[in-house]
Amino acid sequence: MITLYSTLTDRLSRADWVLTTLARLVFAGTLLMYFWVSGMTKLGDGALGVFQPSVGAYAQIFPKAMEAVTFDITQLSLWHWAVVTAGTLAEFILPALIVIGLLTRLSALGMIGFLVVQSLTDLYGHGGFEHTETFGAWFDRFPDSVILDQRAFWVFLLLVIVIKGAGPLSLDNALRRRTAEA
Repeated sequence: MITLYSTLTDRLSRADWVLTTLARLVFAGTLLMYFWVSGMTKLGDGALGVFQPSVGAYAQIFPKAMEAVTFDITQLSLWHWAVVTAGTLAEFILPALIVIGLLTRLSALGMIGFLVVQSLTDLYGHGGFEHTETFGAWFDRFPDSVILDQRAFWVFLLLVIVIKGAGPLSLDNALRRRTAEA
């Protein structure tokens, strides 16, 4: 019985391609549209709306600063515009790169950084600390808090990709193979 178990688990241990492929598939199925829809809410009008973010984009990312200037974005600095624009672009570009498997480790690491900033904004800017059900607590009996519980799973999924890479069904792998042949 132990030999059979060892044989089966040894094969699973060598099947890294399953873990990497499933990690990207789960990301695509659960988080891709979440980030893209969130990015869409930040776009301004017209074809270059990403470079002219909406008032809502500033309110989402800098809620207290927006309140301080009574939601007049002309009173904010170039730094505010750069952060909002970079954040909006990140919500489109990084998830797409993860799904297609291009620069995957770097993109997943960037998404982890994005999630840290998003969580800190939710906690400090939007009063997440004031709503314990949103903030949550680890090692309690409730697994559904938006910040500690949910985002821990998101970061774990992204860490699998950072550590293991994109897997065989990816542009990273195709480029690696092509470079090795050259």
